[in-house]
Amino acid sequence: MKALQTIIAVATLLHAANTFAQTEEAEDATSYKAEVFGSASSGSTTPFWMVSNRYGVVPLDANNGYLNAGVFHQQHFGKGFRWSAGLDIVAVVPRYRNVYIQQIYAELGYKSMLLSVGSKENRHSLWDHSLSSGDMVLSSNARPIPEIKLSMPEFTVVPLTKGWMQVKGDFAVGKSFDTKYLEDFSNGKQTYIKNVLWHHKSFYVRIKDTQNEFPLSGIIGVQHWAQWGGTSSNPRIGVQPHSLKDFIRVVCGSEGGDNATLSDQVNVLGNHFGSYDFKLEYTMPNWKLAAYHQHYFEDKSGMIFVNGTDGLWGAQLDLPRLPWLKKVVTEYLVTRNQSGPFHFIIFDHDKYQGPGGGGDDYYNNIEYITGSSYFGQGIGSPLLTSPQYNTNGDIDFKNTRVRAWHLAFEGDLSPMVSYRLRYTLMNSWGKPYAPFLDNKRSNSGQVEVKYRHPRLQGWEFTGAVAADAGSLYGDNVGFSLSVCKRGILKSWK
Repeated sequence: MKALQTIIAVATLLHAANTFAQTEEAEDATSYKAEVFGSASSGSTTPFWMVSNRYGVVPLDANNGYLNAGVFHQQHFGKGFRWSAGLDIVAVVPRYRNVYIQQIYAELGYKSMLLSVGSKENRHSLWDHSLSSGDMVLSSNARPIPEIKLSMPEFTVVPLTKGWMQVKGDFAVGKSFDTKYLEDFSNGKQTYIKNVLWHHKSFYVRIKDTQNEFPLSGIIGVQHWAQWGGTSSNPRIGVQPHSLKDFIRVVCGSEGGDNATLSDQVNVLGNHFGSYDFKLEYTMPNWKLAAYHQHYFEDKSGMIFVNGTDGLWGAQLDLPRLPWLKKVVTEYLVTRNQSGPFHFIIFDHDKYQGPGGGGDDYYNNIEYITGSSYFGQGIGSPLLTSPQYNTNGDIDFKNTRVRAWHLAFEGDLSPMVSYRLRYTLMNSWGKPYAPFLDNKRSNSGQVEVKYRHPRLQGWEFTGAVAADAGSLYGDNVGFSLSVCKRGILKSWK
């Protein structure tokens, strides 16, 4: 009853507020967003596509709910300058920490450049934010990591190329704040690095006719992520290298110094991973077709394609003039090669020739046990099962060898009703050094419907039904309802 009263109170307050619809990205305005969400499931967990790619907000535990409220500001000033800031708070049940800050950031931009400080939900990937299964390096699956980032977020024309070449990229340093979560989740069963430092950078080149006279365009780019620094929960391991000199080693992908572990002295300092991203687009007045590939790597063997076809392969069809079917995305993800079955460190390169790669064990690391995760949620593709699914307190990834087929599409049933459908067939074999005795499979799908009424500007009502079937996530059916209100508090134009 108290929960119902809270929802009614929030809805009443929102209705009394400004009814002019606007997103939190409104230019030269102070805007707000407020949302009430609840879900119920037949199993012990929330269905896969109801919890995945939600920036870590929806709890994995079944029968959950949250209240989300945020205020955002963006304003231009001077010649080419702009600034923005945001604060987004979530109150959720059930979860070990019921109230937390989801986003808090401040940004200063000048023309194409942007300096950002804090944690913000960014749409970094080249792949479709709504329909893709997720970027393998940085998706929308986990909570945003607090960071300082200098970026060129949008493609910008390179001088002297007659508009044909555009570039974008970023360079960032961040820090994890999930130590308390790791302590509670693991119950002291695993040694891990706390207060981990992060570094990431990316660079993309696009060849495109900005006059839109030539229909074919292409994008090629690279992403690099690294974990470094921090302090081990094992006192005998202690503080990890974190000086400015060590940071330069991490940025350049160099081996560690004398204060690093033996493994980091032989290989590189910290835990590194990344991808080569490729995309082709063919654009016509009534449709656009894109094909893309993301080649994932954990070390040198992957960087020189020893891991074969591992990565994400996809295609997207946009039909802007066909309301009932606006977008279709189909993807194939495979991570079974991993540069071979075994990995060994070569201490004597003269005696033992060859790279010594293999058993890459994507998203995991022998020292940074949490690997490519934050608050137990994978920051990359959710198809490699996140540590939060582990029921024994382990905080590493147990399922990194997968093959999956993904299909998703969306459209408008009417001017007021839109829909989204997602379906994924996953086959899983565990990980290189701890395979499943029998491969596990899951069929996971979701149907989502949104309703907006012109007389209720800024209001959005969403209902969804999702289900899992198979040995990976079990048999489970769930449904969710949410009410969201967006509007402008003040326009600065």
